Amino acid sequence: MPDIPVGSQIFDLVFHPTSATVYTGLLDGHIKALRYDEQGQYEQTISLRPSKRSCRALLTNEDGSRLYAGGKAKSIFGIDTATGSVLDTVKDAHESPINRMKRLLPNMFCTGDDDGVIKLWDTRELREIRRYTHHFDFVSDFLWLEAKRQLISTSGDGTLSVIDVRGKKAEPLAQSEDQEDELLSIVPSGLTSSGSKAVVGTQLGILTIFNASHGWGDCVDRVPGHPQSIDALCGLPSSYPSSHSTILTGSSDGLLRVVQLFPTKLLGVVADHGSFPIERIAIDQNGEGRWVGSAGHEDTLKMTDLKEVLEDEGSDAGISSDERESDGEKGGPAEQSDTPDTREDDVLSETEHTGVVSGDSEKHKEKKRKRKGQKDALAGRKKGRNEIDADPSFFAGL
Repeated sequence: MPDIPVGSQIFDLVFHPTSATVYTGLLDGHIKALRYDEQGQYEQTISLRPSKRSCRALLTNEDGSRLYAGGKAKSIFGIDTATGSVLDTVKDAHESPINRMKRLLPNMFCTGDDDGVIKLWDTRELREIRRYTHHFDFVSDFLWLEAKRQLISTSGDGTLSVIDVRGKKAEPLAQSEDQEDELLSIVPSGLTSSGSKAVVGTQLGILTIFNASHGWGDCVDRVPGHPQSIDALCGLPSSYPSSHSTILTGSSDGLLRVVQLFPTKLLGVVADHGSFPIERIAIDQNGEGRWVGSAGHEDTLKMTDLKEVLEDEGSDAGISSDERESDGEKGGPAEQSDTPDTREDDVLSETEHTGVVSGDSEKHKEKKRKRKGQKDALAGRKKGRNEIDADPSFFAGL
């Protein structure tokens, strides 16, 4: 499918749970709905502007009949997806701009703002149920554990927290130690029946793995490898054999990668946004479809067909060796991801972060081609706490 121009920078995207429609929240305050088909054709069906300020967060209800939006205006808008009209508005829902939203239960969703405040909302009356103030920096992402009715949040303050939405106390069940890094994104991976593992993307380009069976106080593994911050994470559809241990990562270097975690291995590059950081990734049909949408700081939505990219997934985890070699040579000038408030004014910081380029290959006997002049970034560096040993060749060239 060709890139879809939307006219302004995309802050968030969400797919309709049942139909082939994707909604985008834009920097200029517009919300646009785009219908697409299996052949890659698309058309715009809805365009509205409930606020002149940017729309940063979107979610749909369970059947897709309602779309909820929040952003810099600090308000929440309830929108009829059939007509595109605004049905409900909660003014000043937060004291700071809303940065993330997540659907939890059929009649409940949550919001997180730039000051770290998390609120639970009842969709039947669009009223606040409870608020949590344990984070002191922006809420970057949410993960919902359906089996346990627990909400996990990540924050720019360097901590992860676990909230039981059934409890009446306005405090979390658990909160991790300061990871000494901004936590930017979270996704489940390698889940047990209790749904206890989570992978977190960080500002320094390290994938941090938490396991509830070991407690949420600290991570159990750290997987280096991305050269810059990991701003977005997404799981693969369950139809792929390796979906339990393979994820999609969106980084500030503009590459959308397929990464296997156990054992650690770069499988390939799904999409390339050039010099634009990738900040949102989503897969249609409630995460079980064929189209993955990705958005960065450009004014286009990139839609990639996973079937084309991962058609050989059964034999080689989805990416052939030739594709890995060609993808490994791709790259471009990298741009540092901005915190929500600085992104607002379209001022992009261009600070560079060089990450450790590596992967797990302790039992690999195969010879890997080394690029000329490639330096071992691990040489002379003290091994960090909980950090795994890894061979730099897996992510070479990226």
